[in-house]
Amino acid sequence: MSSTTNNKPEPIIVRLDVSALNEVKSILYDAYRNEPTFRYLFNHRQPGYDQRVRATIRELARLYFDLDQEAVGVLVDDTLVAVALIGDPDLRLNLANQAGWRLRMVLTAGFASTRRYLEYHRRLRAMLPQPLAHQLPLMGVNPKYQNRGYGRLLLKAVQRLCADNPRGGGLVLDTGNNRYLPFYESEGFRSLGKMRVGDSLDHILYREMHSSP
Repeated sequence: MSSTTNNKPEPIIVRLDVSALNEVKSILYDAYRNEPTFRYLFNHRQPGYDQRVRATIRELARLYFDLDQEAVGVLVDDTLVAVALIGDPDLRLNLANQAGWRLRMVLTAGFASTRRYLEYHRRLRAMLPQPLAHQLPLMGVNPKYQNRGYGRLLLKAVQRLCADNPRGGGLVLDTGNNRYLPFYESEGFRSLGKMRVGDSLDHILYREMHSSP
C-alpha cells in the first residue's frame, strides 16, 4: 500500500515491466491522442483515428518492453497515474529495421500512417546529439491526476535514472505541444531544433546529465 501524509496518499516511483502493459497503454493513449504531432501523423480527419493511435501506442510500448528498456511510473494509492518509457543511449532505435513491429503497425495502423511515422522517426533520429543520450519517446499522466505535480515527479525520476547510467550524457525528448515548453525549460531542457509536422512544429529538447559522485 502507498504511504499517506495527512490522509493523502504519497506517490511512489516504481519500475514497470510488461505486466503493466495495459495500464501503460491506457495512460499513454490519453496523453497522446490530442497531441498535434499525432493528429497529423495518424490523420485525425479520417475515420479510425482513435484506433490508429491506440495501435501505435500499443506497438511502441510492446517494442520497448520486448527490447528490455527502462519503464517507470508513479503509483498513488495502488493506482498507476503516470508512466514514462526510456530508450537506452546504446539503443539508437531505428524503427525501419524492426520488421515485426513494422508489420504489426501496417496491419493495425495502416500503411500510410506507418510510413508517415517512420519518416517522422527518421528525421527525429537525425537530430539526436552526440555523445549518446537517452531518449524519452513516450511519457504521460492520467488526465484525472494532472496538475498535481506527478508529471514533474516522474520526469525527475527519469533524469535520476539517466544520470546514473554512465553510457549516456543526457536526455532527449520531443513535444508538439507548446504549452509543455515552460515545464521542460524549468527542468533545464534546451532546444536542439524544431521539425515541421503538418501545420505545427515539433520541438526537440535536450538536457545534459552526468553521474552523481
